[in-house]
Amino acid sequence: MRGAALLLAIVAACPWVACDSGEGPAGPAEPREASEWPSYGGDPGGQRYAALDEITPENVHRLEVAWTYETGDVSDGKGEVRSTTAFEVTPILVDGRLFFCTPFNRVISLDPATGAEHWTFDPQIDLSGRYANQLICRGVSTWVDPDAGPDDTCRRRIYTATNDARLIALDAADGRPCADFGQAGTVDLNAAAGEQRWQGEYQVTSPPALVNGVVVVGSAISDNARVDAPSGVVRGFDARTGRERWAWDLAPPDFDRRTGLVSAEGHALGTPNVWAPMSVDEERDLVFVPTGNAAPDYYRGPLAGMNYYGSSVVALRGASGEIAWHFQTVHNDLWDFDVPAQPTLTTLRRDGEDVPALIQTTKMGLLFVLDRRTGEPVFGVEERPVPQKGAPLEQLSPTQPFPLLPPPLVPHKLRAKDAWGLTPLDRAACTKRMRLMRNQGIYTPPTRQGSVMYPGNAGGSNWGGIAVDPERQLAIANTMNVAWAVKLIPRKDFEREREANPGVEMAPMESTPFGLRREILMSPFDLPCNPPPWGTIAAVDLVSGEIRWQEPLGTIRDLLPIPIPLRLGVPNIGGPVVTRSGLIFIAATMDDYLRAIDIETGEELWSGRLPAGGQATPMTYRVESASGGKQYVLIAAGGHARAGTRLGSSLLAYTLDGDVD
Repeated sequence: MRGAALLLAIVAACPWVACDSGEGPAGPAEPREASEWPSYGGDPGGQRYAALDEITPENVHRLEVAWTYETGDVSDGKGEVRSTTAFEVTPILVDGRLFFCTPFNRVISLDPATGAEHWTFDPQIDLSGRYANQLICRGVSTWVDPDAGPDDTCRRRIYTATNDARLIALDAADGRPCADFGQAGTVDLNAAAGEQRWQGEYQVTSPPALVNGVVVVGSAISDNARVDAPSGVVRGFDARTGRERWAWDLAPPDFDRRTGLVSAEGHALGTPNVWAPMSVDEERDLVFVPTGNAAPDYYRGPLAGMNYYGSSVVALRGASGEIAWHFQTVHNDLWDFDVPAQPTLTTLRRDGEDVPALIQTTKMGLLFVLDRRTGEPVFGVEERPVPQKGAPLEQLSPTQPFPLLPPPLVPHKLRAKDAWGLTPLDRAACTKRMRLMRNQGIYTPPTRQGSVMYPGNAGGSNWGGIAVDPERQLAIANTMNVAWAVKLIPRKDFEREREANPGVEMAPMESTPFGLRREILMSPFDLPCNPPPWGTIAAVDLVSGEIRWQEPLGTIRDLLPIPIPLRLGVPNIGGPVVTRSGLIFIAATMDDYLRAIDIETGEELWSGRLPAGGQATPMTYRVESASGGKQYVLIAAGGHARAGTRLGSSLLAYTLDGDVD
C-alpha cells in the first residue's frame, strides 16, 4: 500500500558474548523499583492488563516522550541483510529492568526510567539467510531458579529463541550465556525439524513459554512451499539444563510413522506448527498452544487428516507434553486461518461463579470463549453449513464451528455490487474483478477460477491478540477487514504464471497438483476493494457476549501521496493494552501513531506521532522514585517491511509531561 522507507542502519554489538556498555540516553543506571510486566502479554495468561491509574482519560493529553532508545537493527532487504525486518517486540520488566529483543535477535537490557543501557547480547545470527517470515523477534521470557541463591550466576534467566532456531538462556544480571544450559547456553532446535531447503525455512519468532521449570518453544515455517515442510514439533526443555523433556509433533493420532513422512528424529513432516505466542496456567500445569494448519495452506487433497490438530487451541501438560484437551476453530483449514494469537486467560463472572476462561481470537474475526479446564465453550458453539465443491480430490468439511456469542467482529460476506473505490472508475474495476471469481462468503474454497477470501488470511485478528480488563469484564480486540484473492494454478501452468506476475505472491505448493496465487484485492488507487473501515477496535462484554462498541482504527494519512487524515480505519498489526484507569493504548495501524482510547466509549483521547510504524503491542509500568514515581507507556516503532510501513528501530517511552525522574 505504501512504499517502505529505504533504510539500513545496522549497529554492531559484541560478538557472541554480552557487553556492559554502561551507556544509554541518560548514562549508566542501577536497577530501580518498578511495577512488573514479567511476561510478553503482561502475565503468563496474556491479559495485557495493568492495574495502574496515574495516566487517566482526563490527563492522557499530557503524554510526551520521556526517552527513546535506538537499536539500529533494521533492514529493507536490499543490502547485505537479505531479509526484511519487522519490529514487533513487547519488552518484559522484572527486577527493575527492561528486557527485549531486536529483529536481529540481539537481547538488550535497559533502565525503565531513562532508557540507559545495562547490557546487550548478540547471538550473531546469519543475516544473509532468506528468512521465510522476515526477521522478527516478538519478545523474551524469564524464569527464576528456585534452587539458586540470591547472588548465584543465572539465578534469573532470560530466554530468547532466534530466527535461526536456537534457544538461548542468559543471565539477567549481565547478559552472559548460562553455561549449564544446553551447550554453553544454547540448544540448537534445527535437527528435530527435519531437512531445510534454505536457511530460514524454519525459524522461531515468538517468545518461549515457561511452565513449572519447563521452557516450551514452537516454530514458524515457510508457508505454501511443499507438502513435506519441516516438522511443526513443539518441545519442552528443562529450564536449568536445556535437556529435552518432551516433544509433540502435532501429527494425528492415527499417523503411521513407518510409512508417513518423518524427520531423522522421527517427527512428522508437514504438520501444523505453533508460531504465535503461547499462554500458561501454572496452577493447573497447562500450556495453551495456538496451532497453525498443515502444509501447504490451500490444498491438502488426500492428506486432509494431517489437519487433525490444525487451527486449534490445544492444552498440553507442562510436565509431560500430554494433551489435556483440544478445540478446533476451523476444520481442515484450507484458508490459512491458523490460530494467530496468544490464547488469553482470564476469570469470568457468570451466574455468581468464577469461571477460569480462555478467549481465543481468530483470523475469521470470531472470538471463542472456552472453559480452560475442559475446553468446553462458555457461550456455546454451533456447526453451520459452508460452501462446498472445491478443487479436485479436496476434502472439504461440510460445516464449520461458529460461536453463538460474541458475534463476528468482521463481515463474512462481500458482494461484487458492494465493491468500493475512490472514484467510479476505481469501483468499477473492483466490481469487474470480483465478478470473475467465486464468492460465496466465508469458507469459499480455493479454486482454479479464483476465490474471494473475506476475511483474508491476515485477519480478522492476527498475532497482536486481545487485551482483557478483568474488572470491567471487557475484551478489547483490534481487527482487519480486507478482502483477498486466492487462485489455484495447475502445475503445468505455474511457472508461466509466476513469470508473468513478478509483483504477485506466487507459491509452489510442491507435491500437489497446484501452485498458488494470493494477493489483496486492491483498486487501481492501491486501496482495498471492500468498503471501509479496513481496521477497527471493539470492546466485547464478556458477561453478555455482546459487542459494547466498535470504532474505525486509524486514518489513511500515510496510505496516500497526500496526507489526508480521514478516519476510515486501516489494516493493523499489533495489539492493545488496557489499564485500570480506563485507557486502551494501541499503535498497530498503517498510519504511524500510538493512540489512547476510552475503554467505556471507544473515543480516541490522544495520539502521538511515531518515528516509524508501530507494528507492536505496547506495555505500561510504573517506576518509583524519591519524588513519587511515574507511569510509562512503552512502544516499539520500527515498522513492518512487508506491510509497507515506515522502517526504523526506535523504542519509545511516554509519560505525563515527558519529564524523566
